Amino acid sequence: MTEQVVLLDYGSGNLRSAQRALERAGAEVDITSDFDTALNAEGLLVPGVGAFSACMEGLRAVRGDRIIGRRLAGGRPVLGICVGMQILFSRGVEFDVDTEGCDEWPGSVTRLQAEVLPHMGWNTVRAPADSQLFAGVDDDARFYFVHTYGVQSWDLDSDGSSIAAPRVTWADHGGPFVAAVENGPLWATQFHPEKSGDVGAQLLSNWIGSLK
Repeated sequence: MTEQVVLLDYGSGNLRSAQRALERAGAEVDITSDFDTALNAEGLLVPGVGAFSACMEGLRAVRGDRIIGRRLAGGRPVLGICVGMQILFSRGVEFDVDTEGCDEWPGSVTRLQAEVLPHMGWNTVRAPADSQLFAGVDDDARFYFVHTYGVQSWDLDSDGSSIAAPRVTWADHGGPFVAAVENGPLWATQFHPEKSGDVGAQLLSNWIGSLK
């Protein structure tokens, strides 16, 4: 059975390359900003490029923040990519502009502490041993990044209940930053899996497989 995925169109992100990558990974893809279609799809992918504030403005214009919140409240899968991951955190600070995010995870998106910015090109990551997202991916695999800002600390742990702690994957560029998160139905990557060749295709296939 082909899994039906909505690629959220809110004016940000390379929609066509993401669509092609999802289709190659076995999904049926609908690019739309329609509230009900995005809410009811088996999987929702939230792309994002550019400034945090512009992405949040576009997201709110199509009620994307509400779509994400309602899907997660019902345990329905969401995958954020690049700035589509960043906007899931509490806030983003770019050029002294402090913008409220979706606040699904605590934390701030801030400028990386590196001599060379943006962080652009291929880099390795450190994924947890029990990661579902990185299943079948070699430890030395490289993923394609393009960003100047990122989440450089993680503040959310298990509260001691039966809910598992989020799986956090890290990378380094001038210091550690969050490269991916798996947290129940909410997964996200700072890198671009749709531009990361075979290993990116494996990640998308893993996510699509989790929708079943």
